[in-house]
Amino acid sequence: MRCIVIDVGNTSTGIARYDHGRVSHIAHINGGIRKRPEECARALRRAAGGAVHGAVLGSVVPSVNTAWQRLVRRLAGVPLLVVGSDTPMRVRVDYPRPRTIGPDRLANACGGVVRYGAPLVVADFGTALTFDVITADRRYIGGVIAPGLPVMTDYLFERTALLPRLKLGGACPRIGRSTTGAMRIGAHIGYRGMVREIVNYLRASLPGKLHLCATGGYARWAIRGLDMPFVIDPTLTLFGLGCIFEAQCEASIRVLSQGEHAHDPLSFPRLCRDHGRRTR
Repeated sequence: MRCIVIDVGNTSTGIARYDHGRVSHIAHINGGIRKRPEECARALRRAAGGAVHGAVLGSVVPSVNTAWQRLVRRLAGVPLLVVGSDTPMRVRVDYPRPRTIGPDRLANACGGVVRYGAPLVVADFGTALTFDVITADRRYIGGVIAPGLPVMTDYLFERTALLPRLKLGGACPRIGRSTTGAMRIGAHIGYRGMVREIVNYLRASLPGKLHLCATGGYARWAIRGLDMPFVIDPTLTLFGLGCIFEAQCEASIRVLSQGEHAHDPLSFPRLCRDHGRRTR
């Protein structure tokens, strides 16, 4: 199936086209729809080029969801699926309060299982650093949340008089012979050590061969030199959203085949089916 995938984070938004497992026409927009609505509109038009069956939104900023619904309706004219814990997906959510799980974490879990198998730990290096755990029988059971790299370095800048704002990336010196050099060691080597300790802590509860996947804007730099077999997958969240859209459409087809909700011309199942017919 072809759809628009929209990943709304705290600091940036990713928009792409998902087409039968392939992610393309990718755009990352700092500030998102609030600060750069025109850029979001252009990216949405590119992703919708040709014909798509619908769109899927994974948002950790609920206050902008209505704006996205309006934009998708106006520019693409397709149904928008807003991901939640009760959305059909490739993993089963086994969590005490499922509605508190961020849709990005669910997308990572679904995409990771489809691409790499289970048991699996996905580390997402964004504003926050999240670890999501999927068991061998494909149950999402929780994970870990830690401060992200930019949160840590920005906090030092904001709460001290003399420390500068550190630009993440670049080579890490053996010994810090400048303030920025010393901070870079703390960010890179210290963060790498935290990742290692968290993974080892989680590994103790997951028997069998554990798959490790890393995604997010800071993943490649943060785990460079780490002695663990991480696969770095920059498009995992967008891919996972596409997998969730496919699972929803499969569930919708089953619902329609049973005659449920057939009276509702605006239901997602009916819209998904009808747009699918038009784009075959």
